[in-house]
Amino acid sequence: MLVLYRPNSEHGRVIESFIRDFRYQHEANANVLDVLNIDTRDGSATASLYDVVQYPAILVLADDGQLMKSWEGDNLPLLEEVAGYVHAG
Repeated sequence: MLVLYRPNSEHGRVIESFIRDFRYQHEANANVLDVLNIDTRDGSATASLYDVVQYPAILVLADDGQLMKSWEGDNLPLLEEVAGYVHAG
């Protein structure tokens, strides 16, 4: 799972809370959670690779890097919904 966002933005605190809650509630999957700042070279390249146009973005990727599910913008998914996709991958 990959989270793309801008830490010092209007959605920064909400996303950081989402990340913290996901790691706490799904400790077994905490190591599958990567976080990228969209303003970095890696973050920008990743957003371009997966055609992300709104932030924040949460991407669930298969082991081979194929996009399984994504959410973009202010409507964040439920933690359990994301965890379901992570378990399926």
